Amino acid sequence: MRGEATGPHDWLDADAGPVVRPYTVTGGRVRPIGPAFDLLAFVVSAAPEGTETFVVLQPEHRRILGLAQQPVSVADLAADLDLALGVVRILLDDLHSARLIALYEPPASATHPHDDILKAVVNGLRAL
Repeated sequence: MRGEATGPHDWLDADAGPVVRPYTVTGGRVRPIGPAFDLLAFVVSAAPEGTETFVVLQPEHRRILGLAQQPVSVADLAADLDLALGVVRILLDDLHSARLIALYEPPASATHPHDDILKAVVNGLRAL
């Protein structure tokens, strides 16, 4: 029957597969220990070959390292992993503190758009 448990556990669902709560993935943490990662920050794996064997990693950590072989933004990682952004930030904090990833924050903008420009954009959007 559709939707019934297919395995020896009640949390296995035929339609959704195994269900794991986000706080289980993060070990109960709800925010990173270090500073929060910007959505536009780029993450790159900095783990030398075989380093992962010295650190206990969850499957989600390993997937991040796999996806971050090339620079990838925090937002894209969350989308690719199909995890909440808060969970991904905590996992990235774990990897960053273990020195398995490098993080490149976007430069802070020294100047902000003038109010007249912002008003013109808003008026243009309203006209649509």
